[in-house]
Amino acid sequence: MMTPSIRQILVSAGAAVALACCAGASAEPAAAIHVDIPVQLKHADVVFNMDHRAFAGDLPIGMHYMDLLAQRYKKQAIGGKIIGVFHGDAAYMVLNDRAYDAARHVSTGNPYAKLVAHLRAQGVQIEECRVSMMAHHWGNADLLPGVLVNGGAVARLIQLHQQGYAQIQP
Repeated sequence: MMTPSIRQILVSAGAAVALACCAGASAEPAAAIHVDIPVQLKHADVVFNMDHRAFAGDLPIGMHYMDLLAQRYKKQAIGGKIIGVFHGDAAYMVLNDRAYDAARHVSTGNPYAKLVAHLRAQGVQIEECRVSMMAHHWGNADLLPGVLVNGGAVARLIQLHQQGYAQIQP
């Protein structure tokens, strides 16, 4: 039996359905597929609710999906914005090396720092929750460059929903 590729791994039904039009899986299908409902996006505002750890190996699934979606936006000239809201158990993923090492009790530095920088370079807005920061005694200086602090992740997700954002829960 073959090990599935990262694009074939489905971490939640909601993420799989929402990203089916955007993930552009490259694996060859076992049989011919006829698409009855083609999906073409002209504009899509999307927020990724990054509140828990979900990995394929060492790769955070949510960050991978943000990357795939940002690539699809560029390739297909889709308008819109992608925001990643980090909080709860995943709040540590946007810490700088010093704060990451202290929070995770390691001396490796933040292994996600380059991925966060890559996402930001693609135009993905990365946010950290103030409430999570307060719970862990982190300050703005503990975050990776360019990470924005919101007033609270739950309220921010509600705000973005009210503004028409689709929420992805990887």
